[in-house]
Amino acid sequence: MTDSRRVTVGSRASPLALAQTEEVLRVLRLDHPDVRFEVVPIATGGDSNKDAPLLSLGRGTFVKEIEAALLRGDIDVAVHSAKDLPASLADGLVIAAFGQRRNALDVLVDRWNSPLDELPPGARIGTGSPRRISQLKAARPDIELLPIRGNVGTRLEKAVGNDYDGVVLAAAGLLRLGREDAISEYLAPEICTPDAGQGALAVQARSDSSEIIELLSSVNHALTSIAVRAERAFVAAIGGGCTAPIGAYGQVVEGRLDVMAMAAEPDGSRVVRVRESYDSGDPEAAGRLVADSLISAGAGELASWDGRR
Repeated sequence: MTDSRRVTVGSRASPLALAQTEEVLRVLRLDHPDVRFEVVPIATGGDSNKDAPLLSLGRGTFVKEIEAALLRGDIDVAVHSAKDLPASLADGLVIAAFGQRRNALDVLVDRWNSPLDELPPGARIGTGSPRRISQLKAARPDIELLPIRGNVGTRLEKAVGNDYDGVVLAAAGLLRLGREDAISEYLAPEICTPDAGQGALAVQARSDSSEIIELLSSVNHALTSIAVRAERAFVAAIGGGCTAPIGAYGQVVEGRLDVMAMAAEPDGSRVVRVRESYDSGDPEAAGRLVADSLISAGAGELASWDGRR
């Protein structure tokens, strides 16, 4: 560190991103009271391009500018939603820690405060995620799924406005913002398997910043790290990008790594899921193995895939 008593931390400028960064900093400040941590909000391409549908944005759109600032040395640390990071990191960067995961599930918020299976036919539900769209269409082909953009607060407002009857969001975002009261239903992973890394925080540093990497070690949550490393290895092995309807959800249960993975046709006409249990000592191997299992179960035949066949 140039100044051992000052560390700059890059983050997106949204309320949720800043809340996530503060979650990491609470741990760091307790463990390193002699260090002054400064947050540097950074606008990303995904934040600037508010009108573009999520389908047109690749994985990494919300981290690229922050990673560039980290590589230039403008900041010392970057805090991201783990699900926003592409499977392959930029050269010169490492994930130094995974902050403790909050609830990884998707949730439904709607004007009737009803669960998914009780929504009226034709209900207008906002989501721009191919993964969510395919699974929701499979579960409720009679509801209308509409694209939606904006931060969590904006989407919550739209959910009960003139154009939507509800929205699907990540539970972790609402929990971190203190908006658990808005949740109508937590969607079971057998209905809507989460995105890889959902609910977890990835803390990046430059690979040559040994002091910073050591400093960040106190943030790392071992069980979260095991699960998310497996999920990220699954994404890398399966070859799916942001536009592929895929999901993966790992949990360490009684010392074993339980991984659920899914792939689907975009229209929800076919959803393939597998669930496997592995040794938790090699999460990357587990991620690759569950990708192989999913392909063996028929996912390699899905027309939407641009990865392994």
